[in-house]
Amino acid sequence: MSNTIDRRAGVLLHVTSLPGPEGIGTLGRGAYAWIDFLEKAGMRLWQVLPVGPTGYGESPYQSTCALAGNPYLIDIETLHADGWLKEYTPEESAYAPQVSFETVRPLKDKLLRQAFADSRDGLKRKKAFDAWCAQWPWLHDYALFMAVKRHFDQVSWMEWPDESIRMRKPSAMKKYEKLLREDVEYYMFLQFIFRSQWQRVRDYASLHGISILGDMPIYVAEDSSDVWANYEYFQLDETRHPRRVAGVPPDYFSEDGQLWGNPLYHWSRLRAHGYRFWMDRLRAMGQLYDSVRIDHFIGFANYYSVKYGAPNARKGYWVPGPGKNFFTELKRKVPGIDIVAEDLGAVNERVTDLLEFCGYPGMKVLQFSFDGGGKKNPHDLSNFTENCVAYTGTHDNDTTLGWWRTRDEEVKAAAMKKLGEVDDDTVVWAMLKTAFESPANTAVAPMQDFLNLGTEARMNLPGTVGGGNWRYRMDGASLTDALAEKMRALVRESKRL
Repeated sequence: MSNTIDRRAGVLLHVTSLPGPEGIGTLGRGAYAWIDFLEKAGMRLWQVLPVGPTGYGESPYQSTCALAGNPYLIDIETLHADGWLKEYTPEESAYAPQVSFETVRPLKDKLLRQAFADSRDGLKRKKAFDAWCAQWPWLHDYALFMAVKRHFDQVSWMEWPDESIRMRKPSAMKKYEKLLREDVEYYMFLQFIFRSQWQRVRDYASLHGISILGDMPIYVAEDSSDVWANYEYFQLDETRHPRRVAGVPPDYFSEDGQLWGNPLYHWSRLRAHGYRFWMDRLRAMGQLYDSVRIDHFIGFANYYSVKYGAPNARKGYWVPGPGKNFFTELKRKVPGIDIVAEDLGAVNERVTDLLEFCGYPGMKVLQFSFDGGGKKNPHDLSNFTENCVAYTGTHDNDTTLGWWRTRDEEVKAAAMKKLGEVDDDTVVWAMLKTAFESPANTAVAPMQDFLNLGTEARMNLPGTVGGGNWRYRMDGASLTDALAEKMRALVRESKRL
């Protein structure tokens, strides 16, 4: 996504938000119909959130493994058609505007377990499965982690009652590998199926001229196989509990800051080992996506450090990150990877200097454009350049209609100086038009904006857990030819077709 490409347009919509019969978006018919719609609408980019298995709060940014795929995205109908699940009668459920994870999880777990039971004998005879598993160095640790976690009733690995497996003692590793062999194989099977379905969707998208822009969180979850298996690369104490954790200070979204709780990296050790952990992650992202958005790029320049156990993020402090040395190694060891830098938040000279050194496009969010500050505001329209990605809003913002309805008159007046006279009925399309007609080589908007939806369709409210976060689902009936033509006209008029 360098500054030499032509102008293109895209839509942000997570896989879980796709329509379909399973109560959650999957890599099945809904994904293929969505790609067909994007092509009709003249879009060439589909942006998704992280596709890893979700943990606490269902956040895709708190995954049990940064390199694995979410089993709940596996399409059961496809699983049956491929012969992995012998008996399946699809039930066309009525459209619901939110994912009910509480309903989806047990139903899907049952069907996935049945598919594994139906196919286990066949898997044993297939050398291809063993060969496939062997090509992913992280897979066995992840599968064992998940099996042990299930064995201990899903508690965090920090609380596993057997200290020997928590500390990865060789004798304990052998013991649990033997004890939980079938479960370990089950979790490997799920990744085998996920990758197969994902690759077919990605190939279909490519065939129709659609690139997939994925998302990679800078941090990994505390309760993850990433930390358990690579503990030496994190700021942990001798009991392998975090010393310091990640977050951001008080900001636009929260007066207490955001206490993410992710263990911070031990950057000097990572550097001493050639950043191997990170290079493996980025290679894996390159195998999943056509382009990768690195979430919280700021953390490579300087990261916010909070004491483990603090009630909020008010009393943290900034620490210099790995900076240019890391990206010099990245360009040497993972050449050709296409990166977008999520540079939102506390941007200082160190951040802008690093972004300029890397040459990656940053992000400009139109909703932030009218908050005052003139040209000093990085999201002021005057600061939209070719080498950036322009957004109306992101998954962390309210929908544009919801944003507009909650602005004070001063902000609305500032917006109308740029957008022209608008109201609740016309503001969203005016914002889309402004973002897409900007100089940015790439323009992206959440699907909720194209559908003119309000706050009820918001994907996430930063600083909160649970509630309606990550649950939005799109109504398949809304993907009409008329909407596709309206979107295509916008793309054409902004010279992005």
